[in-house]
Amino acid sequence: MMNPEDFMRLALEEAEKGDAPYGAVIVKDNQVIALAHNTVKRDSDPSAHAEMNVIRSLTARLKNPSLEGYTIYTTGEPCPMCASACVWTGISEIIYGASIEDLVSVNQSQINISCEEILVKSFRNIKVTRGILREECIKLFKKF
Repeated sequence: MMNPEDFMRLALEEAEKGDAPYGAVIVKDNQVIALAHNTVKRDSDPSAHAEMNVIRSLTARLKNPSLEGYTIYTTGEPCPMCASACVWTGISEIIYGASIEDLVSVNQSQINISCEEILVKSFRNIKVTRGILREECIKLFKKF
């Protein structure tokens, strides 16, 4: 049985494959369902964040825009765009490592609005767990 740290380690491994150190893993019933990383530069697509990529790939595979009952693990706190995508899909929980404030402190370009600020103004009740493997996530962001 995998625990949150195991899933975040997979997100960290996935992040290493991307243009920037963002990795995302979607889990349901303690099973990894989808993984993705940032491909903004590769795809010349400013919306190709890890969270957007994993959501797009999974909803396309499921042929369903709803991800209710799923949990997303991300190395960095979802930006306003990615947090909004989580709202629109109905993801049940967001679990992240480094906060937007952590990311700003290591010179990652960010819109300094927490995902909780987006979620509280939405029509969904999405659980947020922060700081899983935070130090490992920050270390990865410092390398880039």
